[in-house]
Amino acid sequence: MDDAFGIEPPPNGRIIRNLILGSNFLQSHILHFFHLAALDYVLGPDVPPFVPRYQGDYRLPEDVNKQAVDNYLQALNMRRKAHEMTALWGGRMPHQQAIVPGGVTEVPNSQKIFEFITRLDELIDFIDNIYVPTVKAVAGAYSDYFDIGRGSMNMLAYGAFPQEEGMDHIKKNKFFPAGIYLRGQYQELEPDKITEQVKYSWFKDGIALTPDQATVEPDVDKKDAYSFLKAPRYNGEVMEVGPLARAIVSKQKDVVALGEKAFSVMGRHFARAVEASTLANTMKDWALKLEAGQPVSTPHKIPSSAQGMGLTEAARGALGHWNRIEHGRTAVYNAIVPSTWNMSPRDDRGQLGTMEQALIGTPVKDISNPIEVVRVIRSFDPCLACAIHIMTPDKKVISQFKIN
Repeated sequence: MDDAFGIEPPPNGRIIRNLILGSNFLQSHILHFFHLAALDYVLGPDVPPFVPRYQGDYRLPEDVNKQAVDNYLQALNMRRKAHEMTALWGGRMPHQQAIVPGGVTEVPNSQKIFEFITRLDELIDFIDNIYVPTVKAVAGAYSDYFDIGRGSMNMLAYGAFPQEEGMDHIKKNKFFPAGIYLRGQYQELEPDKITEQVKYSWFKDGIALTPDQATVEPDVDKKDAYSFLKAPRYNGEVMEVGPLARAIVSKQKDVVALGEKAFSVMGRHFARAVEASTLANTMKDWALKLEAGQPVSTPHKIPSSAQGMGLTEAARGALGHWNRIEHGRTAVYNAIVPSTWNMSPRDDRGQLGTMEQALIGTPVKDISNPIEVVRVIRSFDPCLACAIHIMTPDKKVISQFKIN
């Protein structure tokens, strides 16, 4: 909307947007590791939510494993703190309501700034002294997973958390810079090279390939199709997005030091933990730059016709929205979300998506208990809601597939 309207938020609005998004990053990263992925490595007691579970291959020493189970419970409280931080500026969490065209709706005051920083300090302590060390302990016990789940090894980041005002999505200074890492080479991001393909998706062929024009028509009987996801590509290349991509594009020293092993299951977990620490420690400086009582949004009028593009980073990776306004109304709206990049099916050239590539060659000890496969998939922090579209009230099976 900002891009379509030709407006930018004032400094307070920019900072508060960053604090809302940053708080969501922190809760999401904590959720992913402790409550979604760690249970593939940590053996909990035989009670929910630790059961049901995959069997075997739990390697952590008993004392470390016990501490990790305790951390699961503490992480729930830390997520609550991050939700409260979002709600201070966004009204509620999830589904904050404060971000609007031109800025935000919440005016900062000293009390809100104090409450935000108080909670943030607790999160910083948890991330630096529990989250990061726990990830390192798991990585030490499962070091073979630095060689499993390579993926495409091509990285894309739109960049996030702008540090200055400016209409240019790409060139403005951001905490996480925009960029491309393709076949071992760094490149500048060029958004007009982004396309979407549907040869193996349950959509009719012949749609516009560029996201600013794309409209879709379902085709659930399409021959050879196997996903409701489209196949986004950058200049025809398969790309990975997410914390690992942001770390590679920004040349984060600890992640880059891993070399090729960064492109792996454990590399993704490590990059996510490092990012949480870096971001949390920086957000305090942002909060202290807020000016109580100063404007938080830019007045504007909705244009009769316009076109806009919004590029940012969600916790899971590069998030792009494209819209076109005609006669004061939305005529076209399209989004390419992070999991669509990572979980895409084959494209028109038959190239596998990055998660598909990561799964190939994964050793599976017991096909009836494929914990290794799950570990690869969960390292991407997939948002499966993006690909699951249909459920009947009577739970009738619509289609069933067996993957060999």
